[in-house]
Amino acid sequence: MSMRKTAQDRKAEISRVVLDLAFEVGPDQVTTGMIANRMGLTQPAVYKHFPRKEDIWLTVTDNLSTRVAKNIAHAETEKLTPDARLRLLVMEHLQLVRDNPALPEIMVMRAKTDAHGALRSQMLTTMADFRKVLARNVAAAVAQGIFRRDLNPNDASTLILGIIQSLVLRMLLTRDPEVLMQDGERLLNLLLSGFAQLEGNA
Repeated sequence: MSMRKTAQDRKAEISRVVLDLAFEVGPDQVTTGMIANRMGLTQPAVYKHFPRKEDIWLTVTDNLSTRVAKNIAHAETEKLTPDARLRLLVMEHLQLVRDNPALPEIMVMRAKTDAHGALRSQMLTTMADFRKVLARNVAAAVAQGIFRRDLNPNDASTLILGIIQSLVLRMLLTRDPEVLMQDGERLLNLLLSGFAQLEGNA
């Protein structure tokens, strides 16, 4: 006899299904009917846990924002050099997107409702925080002589984000989330090697 799922487990399952569907058809196209069909439930059963579809998206976005924040906190508490911390930040973020490939499309979802606008704003704020952490670690690497002295932290963080964005675009075109991890570390190492302090210029 299988154990009945708790309300929390069922809400987490609904959130997971929404993310899967969002990658398959696009966030704007996900309906409660699709969610119910995928899960073998009725629509009223979905509404039992989320009275409005917007409530599902709020939960999904909160969960994703929390994951980004946890990745930042994890990297910040690790005893690493700034360049190693940059690698950790980027690779954990790429892993997050690989596991939740609908994330980029949620970030650019058109604000058809106030709820959609709030979701997009929250994700943009989260990613702005991520960029600040990248810039701060670049600045620390410059100060410690790991990166070249003329490197602008904001420019460098833009280039690092550019790697993430280019890989995300490839993922969206190929529909293959694995490209993020397959190429991410190699491209990041190539970029960071260009930031490195040249011998004799320290």
